[in-house]
Amino acid sequence: MAEYDDMAQWYHLIFEDWNRSIANQVAILGPILEQRTGKNSAYVLDCSCGIGTQTIGLAQRGHIVVGSDLSRSAVARATHEATMRGLNATFRVADMRKLSLIPETGFDAVVIADNALPHLLTQSDLEQAAREIAVKLKPAGILLATIRDYDQLISARPTMQAPAFYGQDGNNRFVHQVWQWDEDQYSLHLYLTLETEGEWTVKHFVSRYRALQRADLNRALDAAGFTDIQWLEPAVSSFYQPIIVATRGS
Repeated sequence: MAEYDDMAQWYHLIFEDWNRSIANQVAILGPILEQRTGKNSAYVLDCSCGIGTQTIGLAQRGHIVVGSDLSRSAVARATHEATMRGLNATFRVADMRKLSLIPETGFDAVVIADNALPHLLTQSDLEQAAREIAVKLKPAGILLATIRDYDQLISARPTMQAPAFYGQDGNNRFVHQVWQWDEDQYSLHLYLTLETEGEWTVKHFVSRYRALQRADLNRALDAAGFTDIQWLEPAVSSFYQPIIVATRGS
């Protein structure tokens, strides 16, 4: 994931206020995780941690968190951010299709947020990741994931996310996305247009996604032994993406 290595130092800028986004996300995901695990201090693997958005929030909430990501630069940034906040979190570099590289196991929950699962571009890759996740969970442990609603998006095939403008006092920025579709996949072009001391620069990052539909994800989870697969809609959860919760079979 070279694009995420390149993006690691800039990723927080896609949010209006990254710290507020950390707090807002964990305010919704934390109670769901706690209710489903029955624990206020669960043992959690965030296996697509990026620069630490969910890992930091869950650790601040009192959970014992291991964060992992394929991007070494993102993991380095997440480690720095957690250390700066005085958090006791562990970080590993690992592909979610090869979680056996992580020595820790027996997790109460595995978290995969911010639409990370659709980076797995084939059904076989998705099924392999689902198996790896199941092995890392203790019996009756849960998977908690968030994903765009591709059942709707695959029909609409949007080509742009409306630009957002953030900042003030000479540190302004525009954030926008262009989506380039190719059947059931698309390349996401992320543009950060940044003002620093009156000068404007543009950062351009490209990542690839599969328009992962619910039936395909359900099938992969079922094949890996997950049960009680539930989809929590934004209208119910107040989260910005649909949330999937599934339980590892015993």
